[in-house]
Amino acid sequence: MMLNKKVSEIMTSEVLSITSDVDVVFAFEKLMENKISSLPVVENGELIGIITATDVGHNLILDKYELGTSVKEIMISPVVTVSPDSTIEEAVKIMKDNVSSGILNQLPVVEDGKLVGIISDGDIIQEIF
Repeated sequence: MMLNKKVSEIMTSEVLSITSDVDVVFAFEKLMENKISSLPVVENGELIGIITATDVGHNLILDKYELGTSVKEIMISPVVTVSPDSTIEEAVKIMKDNVSSGILNQLPVVEDGKLVGIISDGDIIQEIF
């Protein structure tokens, strides 16, 4: 069964990330340019937060940020993560259990505090179907 595969087998290991001192507007541009829905926030190789295009876009539209608002001020922390050795089934359960509505669409993969990959709902769907 596909769900028994390890996260490390289907994760994307080239992860785009951002540092917490970056301006929110720049972070949003990076999200849009790369057509990605979230950006892990990394300092010295360690995952300290995550921002999502939905949150950032919504707040930009509502004009909630002053110029100069940094990623640190809006990032979600602590971050829900998964281990590369977890199974896809465990990853799906984590995604379902940690979101108020629907399913988390991105799950950073962390080993010894270091960001080693990211797994998306799309990666999982491609595996299953």
